[in-house]
Amino acid sequence: MSRLLVGPFNRVEGDLEVALDITDGRVTSAQVNATMYRGFEQILQGKAPHDALVYVPRICGICSVSQSVAAARALADLGGMAMPPNGQHATNLILATENLADHLTHFYLFFMPDFARPVYADRPWHAEALRRFAPDSGEQVRGATAARQRWLTLLGTLGGKWPHTQSVEPGGSTRPIDAAERVRLLAKLREFRAFLERHLIGDALETFTALESEDALWAWHAQAPLGGDLRFFLTLVQDLSLQTLGPGPGRYLSYGAYAQPEGHAALAPGLWRADAQRLDALDAHAITEDATHAWLAQAREPLHPLHGLTWPEPDKAGAYTWNKAPRLGGEVVETGAIARQLASAHPLVRDAVARHGGTVFTRVLARVLELARVLPLMEDWLLAIRPTEAFCVPTALPDEGHGVGLSEAARGALGHWLVVRGGRIANYQIVAPTSWNFSPRDAQGTPGALEQALVDAPVLEGEKTPVAVQHIVRSFDPCMVCTVH
Repeated sequence: MSRLLVGPFNRVEGDLEVALDITDGRVTSAQVNATMYRGFEQILQGKAPHDALVYVPRICGICSVSQSVAAARALADLGGMAMPPNGQHATNLILATENLADHLTHFYLFFMPDFARPVYADRPWHAEALRRFAPDSGEQVRGATAARQRWLTLLGTLGGKWPHTQSVEPGGSTRPIDAAERVRLLAKLREFRAFLERHLIGDALETFTALESEDALWAWHAQAPLGGDLRFFLTLVQDLSLQTLGPGPGRYLSYGAYAQPEGHAALAPGLWRADAQRLDALDAHAITEDATHAWLAQAREPLHPLHGLTWPEPDKAGAYTWNKAPRLGGEVVETGAIARQLASAHPLVRDAVARHGGTVFTRVLARVLELARVLPLMEDWLLAIRPTEAFCVPTALPDEGHGVGLSEAARGALGHWLVVRGGRIANYQIVAPTSWNFSPRDAQGTPGALEQALVDAPVLEGEKTPVAVQHIVRSFDPCMVCTVH
């Protein structure tokens, strides 16, 4: 057995290292290290509750809206506030804009460029991969970067600026949308739709989202195997068996995405159990964090985030990361677009996961599917706005109490928990999506989702940054700055 330290990873938000034990060219064990401590949970202690909306967006430059929405929901829960319909629609539009930008960035800038690496030079599709996805010169990379830039201008109108948009409040959005702005925003949505349909999907969004099985997906792919970048990815799946690479724990957590005025979520919450093909109701009270293998103080037992403890112990024996180990009912779960699509019962993803589990193929498929599903929802939310009605209802916050804000970032389940005493924050705990996915071992020695997914990954002779390991890691799309917040 040999040990290989992979990292720091490039094209990753934040710092990441992975230690691999390798036997006979296969990974037998992995330890995932979030190498940086930041301390936002400590910074927030003693601050006025509303100040969280200033601090938490600065946890991350690409997930700032997600952090704002979770904080606003925690404050709304603390104060017993309800958003007016316009505020709900505007907040969803702001969050979805950021989430879809992240999905696009992941596919074109983080994930697909690995297939242009020299290790694949003997593959018949490699020249096409270079043309499309070479990091510095790829035609589709350049086109996607330009499309992303134009797409993010939505946030100038919706939220005033990005990142660190300050229009998201517990009572709604402070940036109303008038009738003229709605027309301009709708034009931007349709421009982005055109890019997705022409370049990424190679077909109408609704045609793709109507596919109900993996068999239907492959029949659709066979119509034009190189037509559109998604179909090109599917060609690589077939050649490299990406449907077998990186299976996760088989349990998928979603808090539910894009709350609606009627009280439900556009993408439903729940815990999908792949082995039983069953959706269990979400029990947020069953969430705990274990710090056994984190450089953080450990309580006598894993704590619910409302009672969570964040205190650094950099010399702690047996620790190997700054990330705690979140668990749901003591179980390891995976989160992300794949969880949202499973919980919201999309038949294509449910069929693909039933066949292969959570793998490189199914994770990427779910993210692209979400792009195609959410954009039409954004069109609906924009058209549902009534410009003459309220967008935000201000409400005073109590001096005592607690609040919980559960939301969905692009990478999955994001939760904020705060406790207020004497008008000040007494405790603030954050469990980010990558905290779930890149969890270390817990007190029982059970590895986290990525640590499990890396087992049995092939490592070629002489590889220092194994390409299979890169594919698996990137299929989760880590955001390490949110992880260590």
